[in-house]
Amino acid sequence: MSATPFDIFTTADFSPVADAFKGNFDDGGELGVQFCAFQNGSLIADLKGGWSDRRKEIAVTDNTLFSVYSSGKAIAALAIAYLVDQDKIGYDQQLTTFWPEFGQHGKEAVTVGDVMSHQAGLPGISNPDWTGEDWYDWDKTCAELAGQKPLFKPGSMSGYHPNTFGFLAGEIAKRTDGRSIGQILREEFCADLGLDIWIGLPASEHGRCAAMVKPKSPPELGEINEAKRLAFLRTGAAPRGNLSKWREAEFAGSNCHANAKSLARMMQIVINGKIDQTVFLAEDVVEKLRKPRISGPNLVLPFETTYAAGLLLNAPNFFYGPNAETLGHSGWGGSCVFADPITGIYGAYVMNLQNSALLGDPRPRRIIDALYECR
Repeated sequence: MSATPFDIFTTADFSPVADAFKGNFDDGGELGVQFCAFQNGSLIADLKGGWSDRRKEIAVTDNTLFSVYSSGKAIAALAIAYLVDQDKIGYDQQLTTFWPEFGQHGKEAVTVGDVMSHQAGLPGISNPDWTGEDWYDWDKTCAELAGQKPLFKPGSMSGYHPNTFGFLAGEIAKRTDGRSIGQILREEFCADLGLDIWIGLPASEHGRCAAMVKPKSPPELGEINEAKRLAFLRTGAAPRGNLSKWREAEFAGSNCHANAKSLARMMQIVINGKIDQTVFLAEDVVEKLRKPRISGPNLVLPFETTYAAGLLLNAPNFFYGPNAETLGHSGWGGSCVFADPITGIYGAYVMNLQNSALLGDPRPRRIIDALYECR
C-alpha cells in the first residue's frame, strides 16, 4: 500500500495543527480530508491528506470536491442573509407576505427567522405516501410543506429540519428574488471570487468528487419521538435516487459540494460581512445573522442547541473551539464549518470517511482544539 499523501501548509505559529490532522490518519479515522483555516483574512492552515477514492489511488488535492451535507445549511444561511442585506426580505417578515398558501394549519405567523432557526414545526414530511423520489419535484415538495400541519407550535421550540430546511429557505429565495439559492450562490458569491462551492452540482464536475464512505452504524438519536421519525427514520424521510441525480439537485440543506478552502473563505462573512475585501453584508445584518433566536432542548437532535439565523451557536456544546460566540454548522458524517468573531478565526473541515456523529465529530474537534491551543 502506498504511503498516505499529504499536502501541508501552516504558518509557524500553527504547525501543531498539522500534527493533529495527521494524528487522525494515524488512528485509522480518515480516508481523505481537507482542513483550512484563516485568521483575520490571513491563511493560517491549509491541510490536505489521503485519498479521494476507496481504492486509495487518487490523492486528495485542492481540486477535490466533498459532499458536506448539512454543513451546506451555513451556506444557505449566508445566501438568505444576502437577501436580507439587499432588502428583498427581513428576518421578522412572515412567509405569508410572499408565500400566501404557506399560512395553513396555524403557520400564518411563521417568519423567515423562524425557518432559519428550525422553529417552523416542519422537521419532515408527514404524508405517509411520500417517497424518496418525491423530493426531486421542487414545487410538489413546497406545496406539501405549505399544506402540512406543523408538528409543534411554530416559534415555541426548535426541532432540526434536516431536509425540509433547504426547501423552505430555497422557496423564500425563489419567491423574493426569483433565483434559487444555488443560483444566488454561483452568481453573487462564487463567480467573481473563484469559490468552489455548489448547491446543485453540474454533471461536468462530478469527476472531481470524493467517494463518500458511509458509516457502519446509524446515528444516536436518543429517545425516538414523532419529530425524529419524520426527520430521519420513516420511509421517504430523505431524497432517494441515483448519485448523479442527487448531486445535480438543489437540496440547499443537505447536498452542498465544496472544498474546505472555499467554505472557510465563505465563513469570513460571519466575522465581518466580507470575503477578502468584497462586502456582502452590512454590519447590522451581520448582527442579525449572529443573533441567538432559540435555545434549549432540540426536539429532533439529542442535544440542547442555540440557533441563530441558520447557524449554531457554539454554546452549550462547544463543538467548534472554546469560545461561546463562535458560530458554525456540521454535516452528516463529520464535516463542519465555523467562524469565531472573538478571535477572527474561521475555517472548514471536510472528509469522505463518514462516521455516525450527528454533531461534534471528534476528528475536526481534535484539529480545531489544536488550532486554539496555538494561540
